Amino acid sequence: MTRYPESGGPIRRHIPDGDNLPRLVCDTCGFIRYDNPKIVVGSVASLNDGRILLCRRAIEPQAGFWTIPAGYMEENETAEAGALREAREEAGAALEIEGLLAVYNVPRISQVQLIFRARMADELLAIGPESLEAQFFTWDEIPWDALAFPSVVWALSHHRTAAGRPLGAPYGNPTGQTGDFARGHAAPRPGD
Repeated sequence: MTRYPESGGPIRRHIPDGDNLPRLVCDTCGFIRYDNPKIVVGSVASLNDGRILLCRRAIEPQAGFWTIPAGYMEENETAEAGALREAREEAGAALEIEGLLAVYNVPRISQVQLIFRARMADELLAIGPESLEAQFFTWDEIPWDALAFPSVVWALSHHRTAAGRPLGAPYGNPTGQTGDFARGHAAPRPGD
């Protein structure tokens, strides 16, 4: 039986009074643990010539596959600051956030992804521990058969659609898509 360290009491999953969903509740003190979605922040970052920054993952899931710089938002940081930090950590990249490009929902793993459009301050890159490599790609050079997640495909496609225009309301999941993928396989190409 699991116990909360604060009370030493046993916990069990049930619907607490005044709630409508099962939660983990301490039988001794009544403390309720809410398991809420994780927020992922990232960016589609490009150079003035239009080339886009991608990082090849050194970690699971999808080690060896390409992605945009993104990761979990940390406590006490803004979404924009998190996206800037992730680009620095994964690619040593200095970015300027232009605005919110998209909000994606991946309910299978309880994620909400906030993806920004950003400009590279320069072409300098320095690979971090979560990346095998980082490089810039033109649209035709993007390794579509080696992209890690469906949301990477969505973000790249939405970035291209919005290119040269001011950002309006953020894009969302393509109709009927929830971000599911097969581990160890590339994400579907745009239009697949």
